[in-house]
Parts: sequence; structure tokens; C-alpha cells
Amino acid sequence: MSNACLFSGGKDSTLALHKVITSGIAIDLLITIRPVSKESYMFHYPNVDYTELQAEALGIRHVFADTEGVKEKELADLERALVDNGVELLVTGATYSKYQGDRINAMAKRLGIEHIAPLWHIDPAKELSELADNYEVIITSVSAEGFDETFLGRRIDNEMIERIIGLSKRYGVNPLFEGGEAETFVLDAPLFSKKIVIKKSKSEFANGRGTFTIESAELESK
Repeated sequence: MSNACLFSGGKDSTLALHKVITSGIAIDLLITIRPVSKESYMFHYPNVDYTELQAEALGIRHVFADTEGVKEKELADLERALVDNGVELLVTGATYSKYQGDRINAMAKRLGIEHIAPLWHIDPAKELSELADNYEVIITSVSAEGFDETFLGRRIDNEMIERIIGLSKRYGVNPLFEGGEAETFVLDAPLFSKKIVIKKSKSEFANGRGTFTIESAELESK
């Protein structure tokens, strides 16, 4: 049996993993749902293949489970991965999405799996500050009003937090991007034995949406 983390490579799943491990719960499996479609309703998409490097830096076994990203079927793909890997405890980075939280809680109850969401209803400013101080997190996609191409590839630091909070107040954007307003990728974290260094990347922005795509990256000593 396994204790697993639903791991996207973004800020929330990485921080949730950290909080659970440092609380004394051993995690021995990372499950990354890999959408074939860019329009997945529940699962993080940009740069998902590079979660393999993150898993290597964490020293935790990692598996992919592909999904077509169809709204009523993608949870079944996650459920299949949990059953196939004998998961009895699942950690997620859910923060405020009732849609996501309710669906995962119902699935966990049905399977008899314990679901832990250590970031649930966390104060956004507190999470962002913790990330800026202890993590290297970059923004890899934007799709909300006020977010332009200057956000792509940028690290979440104190200056970026001010911009995000400002847009949240102006446009009502969730500052933790729970609605998919933006996506992130973690290059370094306290539990990483090495950091990820991007060697080649590209940015694209059009019609209010943009992506930062990692084309080449490798692990290097901190």
C-alpha cells in the first residue's frame, strides 16, 4: 500500500507535499495526471513532463497517468491510478475550489482512501509569502484579465506578490490561481536535493492567454 501525493509540479501540490512530510507522514509515491488536452477541468497542464525531474530531486517514486481531460471522465482516470498503485492515503494541493474538493472527497470516501488537503482555505498572502521566501516558483501560464506576457517565466517573489494581490483586488482573480487563472512550476524547494535549471524555453502570448514552455532543463547542485 502507498501514501501518495497528487503531484502537478506546481506550487500548491509541492507545498502540500512539504507540509505533510514535515508533519511526520511518509509519502512514497507521486502521481501526476497528464492531460492529453490542454483544457483539463481539474489537472495542471504546462510542463507536466518535467515533474520527473522534480520527483528525482525529491527522491520519491513517480508515475504518470494519462487522461483525455473529459470533464466527467478525468476523475475516473485518477481513480484508476489510485487503485492500480494501492494508494490508501492521498495528499492534494486543493485550496479553495469546492468543485475539486468535493469530487476528490467523494472519490476518496468511495475507495476508502484518506484524503489530506493541508492547504485547504489557507490565507493566500501567507502561502505566497512562504513560497517567495523558501521556494523558486515560476509562472508558466496566464489566462485572466490583467495577466499579460510579462508574467510568463517570472519567479513569484515579493514584487510579483504585490502585482498578483493588486490584480486580485482589481479584477477578483483568485490570488492562488485556484480557478486556473495562471499555472506555476517549482524549480527549487526545501525538500529538493538538487534544483532544476532551465536551459531552453519559449513564451507565447495571444488573445489574453499565454504559456511559458520549458524545452530543456536539468538538475544541478544547489
